[in-house]
Amino acid sequence: MVRVPDCDTLRAQEQKTREQTMAQAETSPDRTRLTGSLRRDSVKKNVAAIHVSGKLTLLQRKLSNVLLLNAYDTLTTAQTHRIDAKTLCLMIGYNSNDMDTLKASLRGLAETVAEWDMLAEDGEHEWGVSALLSYAKLKGGVCEYAYSPALAAKLHDPKVFALINLNIQKRFTSGHALALYENCYRFVRTGSTGWWPLELFRRLMGVDGSAYYEVYKQLNAKIIKPALAEVNRTSNILVTPEVRKQGRAVTDIRFLIRENPQLAMLDIDDGEGLRQGGVYQRLRDLGVQDRLARQWIAEHGEDYVAERLEFVAGQGGVKSPLRYLSAAIKGGYGGRAADPEPPQETVQAAAERALEDEARAAAQAARDSALDAERRARAARMERIREAVAARTPTQRDADRRLFLSRLSDPLERGDFERLGWSSALNARAMAAFWEELVPGLFDGV
Repeated sequence: MVRVPDCDTLRAQEQKTREQTMAQAETSPDRTRLTGSLRRDSVKKNVAAIHVSGKLTLLQRKLSNVLLLNAYDTLTTAQTHRIDAKTLCLMIGYNSNDMDTLKASLRGLAETVAEWDMLAEDGEHEWGVSALLSYAKLKGGVCEYAYSPALAAKLHDPKVFALINLNIQKRFTSGHALALYENCYRFVRTGSTGWWPLELFRRLMGVDGSAYYEVYKQLNAKIIKPALAEVNRTSNILVTPEVRKQGRAVTDIRFLIRENPQLAMLDIDDGEGLRQGGVYQRLRDLGVQDRLARQWIAEHGEDYVAERLEFVAGQGGVKSPLRYLSAAIKGGYGGRAADPEPPQETVQAAAERALEDEARAAAQAARDSALDAERRARAARMERIREAVAARTPTQRDADRRLFLSRLSDPLERGDFERLGWSSALNARAMAAFWEELVPGLFDGV
C-alpha cells in the first residue's frame, strides 16, 4: 500500500497548493484513473492522507502490503481475514520456516500506529488514529488478523490508498527504498509528490530523531541517493529529486515521477500466490498451460473452476478432458447438479475454440520464455559490467564515464546515465557494446 504524509503536518502547505491540485485533477485526461488492481472514476480533488511510521522494517512493510491485498475484497464486510502462513512467507519473499521472525513482524504491525487527517465529503476535516492491525494470530499454519473498522474503511477507499504490486515489492532489498517507492507511487499520474518539508521526509524514511540525518548532506548520501538508485533500478517508476533552499540550507524536497518503460513488465503479477493452490495444480496435471490456468482462476475464481473440474471428472468417455473443461468454463455449465446438460454440438464447438486457445497460450508461453531468457542475459551482462567497473582504478572509472557519455547524443539517455551511472537500464545495450570493446571477452558465457 502507498502511505502518504498526514495533513496535520502539511495543512498550511495544502491550503496554499489545493487550488492548483484541484485544477490539475480536473483538466488532465491522463489523471482520471489508477492503474493496477484499483480503479476509480475521478481523481479526488482534496488530498486524503494516511501516515504510517517510516520505521517499519523491510519485512514488516512487505508484510503489511500482502495482508492488505489478501483482505481487500472483504475488507469492509468481514471482521477477520485468514491466509496460509507458508503462502504469506512466499508472497513477501521470506523463504524461511522461522516463525519467530514472522511473529515479531506481526507484533510490530500491531504496535504501529496509523494516523489520518483528511477532508471529508462534507468539507469537514476528519482526524483518526488506529493500530495498523487490531490483532493477529498464528494457529495450525494459518495467520488470522483483523483491522479496526475505521482503518479498514480508509484502506478500502481507492481515493486514499493504492495497492502495491507484490511482484515489484519482492524485488526491494532496502526498507528506505520501499518506503520511498510507496510514498511516490500514488503520484505517478500527477508526476510529482509536491514539496515535503525535510522534517516530514525524515519521518517518512524512518530517520527522524537522528542527529546524524539532520545534516542534509548526510541524509542525501546515506538515505536519498541509495533509495533512489534502488527505486529506479527495481520498480516500474523513475524518480528524480528536487530541493528547495532558504539561503544555502535545504528546507524542502519533492520527487518528480514518471513510468519506467524498461520495467513496465513488472506491472504483471507473477502469479506465485495462485500457483500454490490445489485448483492450479489440478489444472496443470490435466495439461493446462501455466498462463491459461492462472487466467481461468483469476477471471472465474477457484470455486468456479473447481466445480468444472469435478463436472469433467464425472463425465465418462471424454476423449479430450482439457477441451471439455475449457468448454465447461467458458459455457458456464456444470457448476450445479440442477444445471442443464449442454448439447453435444455446443461442447464440440467450445472444444474446438479451446484447442485454438491452447495454441495461443503455447505461443505466448514461448514468447514469455524468450523474454525471461533475455532478462536473465541482460541481468548477467549488467553484473559483469559492475564487476568490471569495480576492478578499475578511480582515475580509470572517471575516464570510462566521460568516454561513454561522449558517445551518447540523446538527452534522455545522457540524463539517465548521469543519474544512474552503470546501472542505467535505458543504456543497457550501449553499455554492453562499450564494455565489450573496452574489455574483449567480458561477456563470454552469457
